[in-house]
Amino acid sequence: MAITDSALAQLAARFEVLLPHLNERQRRLALATEARLLGHGGVRTVARIAGASESTVRKGVFELEAGVEPLADGRIRRPGGGRKSAIELDPGLLPALLALVEPDERGDPMSPLRWTTKSLRKLATELTRQGRQISPVTVGRLLRENGFSLQSNAKTLEGDQHPDRDAQFQYINEQVKQFQAAGEPVISVDAKKKEMLGQLPNAGREWRPKGEPVQVEDHSFFTGPKGETAIPYGVYDLAADTGWVSVGVDHDTSAFAVATIRRWWQARGRLDYPNATRLLITADAGGSNSYRYRAWKAELSALAAETGLAITVCHFPPSTSKWNKIEHRLFSHITMNWRGRPLTSHEVVVNTIASTTTRSGLHVVAELDERPYPTGVAISKARMNALPLEPHETRGTWNYTLHPAPTGGETTPPETTHLATAPDRGTVLDLLDDARLTGMSTAELDALANRLATAQEAEREQRCFRQRGGPRRKAAADHGKPLFSGRDRILLTLLYLRQVCPQRVLAEMLEVTDRVIGPAIAETSRLLDQHKITVEPTTLLFTEPAQLVAFVHTGVLPARSRPPLPESLCDPFLTGMSRAGLQELVDRLAVRQAALVERRRHTQRGGPRQPGTRGGVFAQKITDAERVLAAVLFHRHVCTGEVLAELFQVNRSTIGNAFRDVRPLLKEDGFHLPPAPVKHRTAEALLASVPAVNTPTKELC
Repeated sequence: MAITDSALAQLAARFEVLLPHLNERQRRLALATEARLLGHGGVRTVARIAGASESTVRKGVFELEAGVEPLADGRIRRPGGGRKSAIELDPGLLPALLALVEPDERGDPMSPLRWTTKSLRKLATELTRQGRQISPVTVGRLLRENGFSLQSNAKTLEGDQHPDRDAQFQYINEQVKQFQAAGEPVISVDAKKKEMLGQLPNAGREWRPKGEPVQVEDHSFFTGPKGETAIPYGVYDLAADTGWVSVGVDHDTSAFAVATIRRWWQARGRLDYPNATRLLITADAGGSNSYRYRAWKAELSALAAETGLAITVCHFPPSTSKWNKIEHRLFSHITMNWRGRPLTSHEVVVNTIASTTTRSGLHVVAELDERPYPTGVAISKARMNALPLEPHETRGTWNYTLHPAPTGGETTPPETTHLATAPDRGTVLDLLDDARLTGMSTAELDALANRLATAQEAEREQRCFRQRGGPRRKAAADHGKPLFSGRDRILLTLLYLRQVCPQRVLAEMLEVTDRVIGPAIAETSRLLDQHKITVEPTTLLFTEPAQLVAFVHTGVLPARSRPPLPESLCDPFLTGMSRAGLQELVDRLAVRQAALVERRRHTQRGGPRQPGTRGGVFAQKITDAERVLAAVLFHRHVCTGEVLAELFQVNRSTIGNAFRDVRPLLKEDGFHLPPAPVKHRTAEALLASVPAVNTPTKELC
């Protein structure tokens, strides 16, 4: 019979209200029930009104006619129904997938994905290549079911752990508690990463109008290797939860680090802790505040003398700088505050740091420090030994206290006072500007400096041009200037070329590193050679700063460091040859020996001597004649190498080198002497075996 329109409307209303609340099986059976009630044509009519498939409705009719039992609560299909999973269809799929994603140290070393990104698409492609049909979605599901997830690298490896690592952590914790309990200030210090200034990309995102991101350079190297930089050095007060950051523009040196601490103390520390008598600093083991740096300790000693505070420093063990409080209580918040914002100028850096706050109450003060902090500054041994530094009984290398004044009551000898204090380089240079040392008067040295001034400036500009890779981008500033003027460089070069003292002595007196003295002397030596200026060596030779200072003040030359050899060592009883024969041997080997030494130095240099360098090195520890004598005695087995080293007042390696240099020459001449009847084990026994008188002489024989 025909179905009326009203019946169809009622059916549509029921479906609209009921079907959304039923699951898949219930909807199918409900539609089948209505189709059976409508009779012939009911399946098509119900499917059209409900928007379902006729096959779905017909399947429900078959289930009702078959009298299928109701399913358990919560089930839609009978057990075993539905499509089989991928791992059931292919039992080898999961092992093959796990073999591809295993860590490299455990997986197949020949895996095609060992050196590429293991994305879901690449994993699915590789499994398909192996004959296993699988989609990237299924790969992701199988990985999650087996405990895999996307993970980034975890920065947890700290290298070889120091055996005192945990003990040092406990000691720092005890020191912090003691200082805070006594109301003394405790600060954490460190330098933040140097930032290049300019329209450069910065990690992170910031809210901006849609489609209007900040335009930045594609690569940071467009600004050049010598672009402007900002060097933040921070001080974090653990108790007050406040930070102080100085933004430097020159170099991250120990002087810059202590200058930041000094500024914090003058502006905040002395106000927050008016009754303080001590200061505890926690710092990492490297950088400008390294426990190895003499400059760090010397600058802190000067700060202790200025403030009257006993400054205690506790360093974290190497490779544990992330445990320093300033890292995650100050620097991390600064980084988050300027995320996604290009650091275009020092003003932007300072203002961004100063505006850093947290809900826990962190406040930061930032300032720009434009003062120069040149590199190459060193601290002499004498000054270091004079510091009022007291190592702690517990790991004194990492834990020490710098007192405001010497604690032992010891006084420094007047003649070495200038060596134990911070030197005034101008005063030291004036002391070195002595005609007896330079070979010329002050007026002559000034005239020479004026003559070479233009060439020196041109040489410096050329060197800076090579370092920059192009012309200047801005006017020359105060920072980056050399420690020595052109005249100073000429003075130091004259002292070196005249062989007055080694570069080491000059560096120690002026408290600079060898990397400052060496290039200055080398560059000036080339200029002197280009202008045909010869420098004659002098007979003066000072191996220690105190010797040179004493000579300038008193005119007294230092005593010989090594006494002359006993004349009995040349006795025929020991050498097996007459004194005249020994002298003839020395003369015969002199030229070849000098050529052999020069050949070895040529190999060490990798080429000929550079123009303007010295014609030779300082006097060897033993002369060429003494090297021949030592080789002859060693050749005859008169005594051991240790006895020769004692007699010649040198170390054992020097005797060995002398024998290795002279032995090939003796072999070329067919030189051979019978061995001595007795091999002496002590110097006293050897000298006592010679009947000759033991009187020192300046000549070899």
